Amino acid sequence: MSKTKEMALKKEVTPYEKNNLKLSIQQMINTLIPLFLLWAAAYYSLSISYWLTIPIALVASGFVLRTFIIFHDCCHGSFFKSKRANDILGTITGVVTLTPYLQWKNEHSIHHATSSNLDKRGVGDIWIMTVEEYQAASPWARFFYRVYRNPLVMFGIGPFYVFLVAYRFNRKAARRKERINTHLTTVLIIGLYAFMCWLIGWQAFVLVQTPVFFFSGFFGIWLFYVQHQFEETYFEHEDEWSYVKAAVEGSSYYKLPKLLQWISGNIGFHHVHHLSPRVPNYYLEEAHNSTPPLQKATTITLRSSLAALRFRLWDEESKQFISFKQIKSLPRKPYAQPTIRVSNQAGLTEKP
Repeated sequence: MSKTKEMALKKEVTPYEKNNLKLSIQQMINTLIPLFLLWAAAYYSLSISYWLTIPIALVASGFVLRTFIIFHDCCHGSFFKSKRANDILGTITGVVTLTPYLQWKNEHSIHHATSSNLDKRGVGDIWIMTVEEYQAASPWARFFYRVYRNPLVMFGIGPFYVFLVAYRFNRKAARRKERINTHLTTVLIIGLYAFMCWLIGWQAFVLVQTPVFFFSGFFGIWLFYVQHQFEETYFEHEDEWSYVKAAVEGSSYYKLPKLLQWISGNIGFHHVHHLSPRVPNYYLEEAHNSTPPLQKATTITLRSSLAALRFRLWDEESKQFISFKQIKSLPRKPYAQPTIRVSNQAGLTEKP
């Protein structure tokens, strides 16, 4: 794709970089109210059977995920026209989703600016090693990477580590305002949880909130993982890297059933979002449908997305992801010292 075509494609989605106050308010109503009602239903179901509580909590977790999409749009300044309104709602929804607003906003902006850039990995993304880096790594580094990329660790332990531990601490480069916001979010979460424990008892709170938290965290990490980890995605070094190509070729179109598409706030149109982060979630599908070049983005489905679980390493020679099993058959390659930045959160710093 030439530079001219890249610029033209970027301009095609510009008309959708607008927010609609009515749609934003409707989304708040059809997300936050059902979340509250489902959480209450899960609590009252405890008196009947915990086997009834679990499926209700599962549905509630979908609305937590949808709340995160509202939070996500606030971080991009696309949910409301007012920056202050975005900041206030972003902080509130950050408490609901256990995510500090300014910390995530700043790291996520780095993710957008460096996605698929091999020389600028490590902030706001999943930890990815190239074949050459893995072959040159120490046995301990390989072991740690294998543990990190294990699905049980990434999707099982990952939600607890990211949302309960990592997000409670500030980045080294964080400014005063971001640091205050991180601590404020933690204090508000503790206050909310303490109030709920006082209101309904800590045992009931834990029985309901734990599955709601885990399912939403699991699905959030999965969505972010699968939309950048597909076989023939896009990765280049700084001198070859293109923002538009990273968006259109390095992010997938996750074609979900309509109900799941709605629950996930259209984040499956990830290629559109990366091309133009200022497009609010409720216009992503329209932007995709009205822009033919975007319809050529890699499309994955629920079934085909499961293949992403075996993708472990990026092979710069074949320009595709490979598994740990496949690397055994590859010859050892010469290795140059990497210039990547590694996050102190081991890469698990972002959701859909």
